Amino acid sequence: MSFNIFIVDDHPMTVDGYINLLSNIDYHYNEPTFIKSYNCEDAYNKINFHLKQSINIDLALLDINLPPYPELRIEDGTDLASLLRKKNPSCKIVLLSMHSEPLTVDKIIKEINPEGFIAKSDINFELFPVICKKIIDGDIFHSPTIIESQRELFKKNINWDNHDNKILTLICQGVKTVNLPNYIPLSMSAIEKRKANIKEQLLMGKGSDRDLIGKVKKLGLL
Repeated sequence: MSFNIFIVDDHPMTVDGYINLLSNIDYHYNEPTFIKSYNCEDAYNKINFHLKQSINIDLALLDINLPPYPELRIEDGTDLASLLRKKNPSCKIVLLSMHSEPLTVDKIIKEINPEGFIAKSDINFELFPVICKKIIDGDIFHSPTIIESQRELFKKNINWDNHDNKILTLICQGVKTVNLPNYIPLSMSAIEKRKANIKEQLLMGKGSDRDLIGKVKKLGLL
């Protein structure tokens, strides 16, 4: 019986490096089978192909920053993780990122709740297979930079839900308020109320979207 590991990263050498490191760990008498992908479109197709074949993906290692699949609005590894959560709920998901901005980390943990969340700067060749083995055996692992990022939000007394995080992220990406309902399943009035609450916490209720973006960047939240 095989243990199926799905690895998605836009650098082929990184994918091969992960495979090398994971080839020799103990899979409880199962043989590891590696499924490789380098972008969101190919990854989406491979997820669907394996599901149609009734082949379970046991472990997924997903880089967050990936070439997107715009036609289906799959923008990054987080969207692939959401897809796997719905279609292959028993899959253990490990997200890897070069970025660890507090609101981004908080949004991903609330939305995906991955079994592993690793800042690439926290791992090396020796640690990586040890961490993956722990996750395979049932542990949850957040690397030190991810944990510190969560502490930053706690210290700033910020506790928004996923919709609030997404509103702020989209505003910082330049999406106008009038267009936010196209991205978030909330009414315009609900979005306006949440946006006012965000401004209350960060700007004491006063200021434009530009002021809000400036404050968020100054605090290092995104």
